[in-house]
Amino acid sequence: MRIALSILGISLLFLGCATTDSLIKRPTVQEVDIDRYIGKWYEIARIDNRFERELVGVTAEYSLRSDGRIDVLNAGFKKTLDGKRKVANGVARVPDESKPGRLQVTFFLWFWSDYLILELDAQNYQYALVGSSTDDYLWVLSRTPTMDDSIYQMLVDRASVLGYDTSRLMLVPQQRR
Repeated sequence: MRIALSILGISLLFLGCATTDSLIKRPTVQEVDIDRYIGKWYEIARIDNRFERELVGVTAEYSLRSDGRIDVLNAGFKKTLDGKRKVANGVARVPDESKPGRLQVTFFLWFWSDYLILELDAQNYQYALVGSSTDDYLWVLSRTPTMDDSIYQMLVDRASVLGYDTSRLMLVPQQRR
């Protein structure tokens, strides 16, 4: 009982820290074909965060589960492309089928975080811009380890319009195929 009350107290503390002023309502894409979205994505750029600090060659691989959720495998290398490989396993879900661009992901127990698909190559599913309802998380993703400069700039411009400080974006070195 004491543990349950402690967990409840900590949860309420975290909820109190996330005021509505700190969360931003961001528009997401209206259509996502999850069958086309699953697979491997290369992280071209990101706003640095503590979970990926010093990681390069980062990829995210998504696969469908039988329960409708999505397995998430994030992997990267510490400091150099020859560095120690780091892996994080998670699960994603679409909490509201009417908003397919608003997913949630967890890498730890029941702590779900926003995974907002802000921009997507609707024709070929070759690039995506993913963020959250805070300014601290933003990723530019590609199906290949490199991205055409004009597409990258279009995604950076879109992120800027959505309120992200794009000067915080860092390019992520990738291994060439």
